[in-house]
Amino acid sequence: MTRVFLFHTLKDSAGTDRIDLAFDKPLDAAGLWELLIAHAPALASHRKSARIACNQGYLAPGERIHPGDEVALIPPVSGG
Repeated sequence: MTRVFLFHTLKDSAGTDRIDLAFDKPLDAAGLWELLIAHAPALASHRKSARIACNQGYLAPGERIHPGDEVALIPPVSGG
């Protein structure tokens, strides 16, 4: 089981602060989004702007998410 933590607007859209996903093979970012949107369709509107973090670091292009990894969706942030 992989727990995906959601923050700020993502949490509001999904109606929860986390989604538990079950998968048995490593996923790329597109595969993760497919599973997330199947659980919470409102997340589809955030797909292009949210970043994926895996095991406390941003997911690099081509990197895979493995069952049991700690995953978070990070909304766009601005600051000064």
